[in-house]
Amino acid sequence: MSRFFSLLVLVAFGFVFAGMIGAYEERQVPSALAIRYLTDVPQVLGAPNVVTGILISFRGFDTLGEVAVLFMVAASVGVLLGAKDDTPAAKGISQGEPRPPSELVRNGAEVVLPLIFLFGAYVIMNGHLSAGGGFQGGAVVASGAMLFMLAYPRARINHTILSITESLAGVVYVMIGILGIVLAGGFLDSSILPRGAFGAFVSAGAIPVISALLGVKVGAELSVIIDRFRS
Repeated sequence: MSRFFSLLVLVAFGFVFAGMIGAYEERQVPSALAIRYLTDVPQVLGAPNVVTGILISFRGFDTLGEVAVLFMVAASVGVLLGAKDDTPAAKGISQGEPRPPSELVRNGAEVVLPLIFLFGAYVIMNGHLSAGGGFQGGAVVASGAMLFMLAYPRARINHTILSITESLAGVVYVMIGILGIVLAGGFLDSSILPRGAFGAFVSAGAIPVISALLGVKVGAELSVIIDRFRS
């Protein structure tokens, strides 16, 4: 009976996705809203990357909510996986030594890890100029942290430092948003800093600063989640 129900659900999903694919038509011209964003982001914000300008400035309050959700996920994982089981049965279970990594993983990590962290920093800091941003760069940094855990299973990550770092990044992020209300036109208004020359590394107002804070916060939170699952 359960197999029949599973098959029925798969067939229903198949019909739904088939209808979506059959009715899909690629838009040939940008919509009025897209034209507005494509025009306003370079002119108003001074950011060549329209997506980053929208996420960090125009809908920055939504981005703050997404970061808050990620924080709640990290906190929940820490509560669930960080709790100690003091029952006699749990104490009698032998954890054993972690399996040592292969030579390929260890040697590869020594070569690739610096490149991963460097690329993550590049994605974060250049998010206002090209594809990337705080969320993407933070995920890249967290992937480097995961490789570090695989290559060095005995190593321990200092959760206190990561927690303080991501908390400070979140506080500064909110403070920049409040400064936008006081000094500019609204919450997370990037014009609190000079726009600079279009396309320059130091440009687009406060967008690079906010992107860096997002990268630090996301990278720290994802690294804690990965380490909790490891332990």
